[in-house]
Amino acid sequence: MNATVLIAGLLAAAAVPSRAQEPPTPSGEAAPAPPSGYTIGAADVLQVGVWKEPDLSTEVTVRFDGMITVPLVGEVEAAGRTPTQLADDLARALGRYIELPRVTVGVLQANSARFYVLGMVGKSGEFNMTGRTTLLQAIALAGGFKEFAKTAEIVIVRRDQKVVPVNYKRIADGSDVSQNIILAPGDTVVVP
Repeated sequence: MNATVLIAGLLAAAAVPSRAQEPPTPSGEAAPAPPSGYTIGAADVLQVGVWKEPDLSTEVTVRFDGMITVPLVGEVEAAGRTPTQLADDLARALGRYIELPRVTVGVLQANSARFYVLGMVGKSGEFNMTGRTTLLQAIALAGGFKEFAKTAEIVIVRRDQKVVPVNYKRIADGSDVSQNIILAPGDTVVVP
């Protein structure tokens, strides 16, 4: 197996925060945690490795329909699954052709991991999540606040439609830095 694939897989696993690290919301309850394990999405570039089978090992890009094409197996749905789940399914499928296949899936480029910032910021839009990204980092990437931004009324809308209220003023004055929430892929930060 290629060392780059192994490192990419380890980095992807390390980039996911545990639930215990998730800061509480202003109400004192734990904020909804990002899902554990990286979820593959469209446009991600994957390295599929089959031990002792170099002809079956390949680098693939997840198509917009969520599918990839793997030698011998054919079309496989990759989007919405973790690399481990996909590797297990590929091993089962390859088991029809190879005795005890050992399959690994690494994420070489997490192109589907994006977050969005809207509202009273310098540059609203879509941003690539290149690693662990906090609310403050997201706002910095979006060019900071505009003059009349209501920084005490920021909300983060999660992919599952849960809303997490954030008061930037409490982060800035140091009274509640736990509100500097770690974003998950698909999160939308709204600054009124």
